[in-house]
Amino acid sequence: MNSQRLVIATRNPGKLLELRALMRALPFMLLDLNSFPSVQTVPEIGNSFAENASLKAAGYALQIHEMTLADDSGLEVDALGGAPGVRSARYAGEGASDAERVDKLLSELSRVGIRARTARFVSAIAIADRKGVILNLSDGVCEGHITEFPRGSNGFGYDPVFVPTGFDQTFAQLPRPLKNRISHRSKALAAASDFLRRLTVGSRAG
Repeated sequence: MNSQRLVIATRNPGKLLELRALMRALPFMLLDLNSFPSVQTVPEIGNSFAENASLKAAGYALQIHEMTLADDSGLEVDALGGAPGVRSARYAGEGASDAERVDKLLSELSRVGIRARTARFVSAIAIADRKGVILNLSDGVCEGHITEFPRGSNGFGYDPVFVPTGFDQTFAQLPRPLKNRISHRSKALAAASDFLRRLTVGSRAG
């Protein structure tokens, strides 16, 4: 039986690797945006992670004509009033590297004590059908705090400076299977995966 195709709306290799690991039990052939070189980037102009995930899922599905899953996630730091928030990927300017974004964050927090560095990773995942209709929207949160300097080489983004509550290591230090069990994205994807599983069962039943 051929697997159903599902496009993951990202060109980020770290995010794709993480999502592939989290979705390995589902009967889908996973593709990313690199498989569609002519696709136009969908602007992330929403005011929330859910809005941006929905915009991306619908926007790319309409271009590609395939069912599309889009994730929008980011970091909210209490001492910065919730920043960088939906601007997490653009916090240090367009085209900035992960290291540059981390450096800017730590600079902004340079006078904030460790007890006041509470933060959370937030993820929203939207799934759109090939006509761009949103079929499912789910979210997940992982609470933690920001370290004073980067630690670890696994992961991507702000992982080297985020310690999840109940742990002593950053996301970039934790073994990938453990991070994938407790992360914001894994929580959002668990609900999305339940929907996709029901969808495939329904398709076979029909």
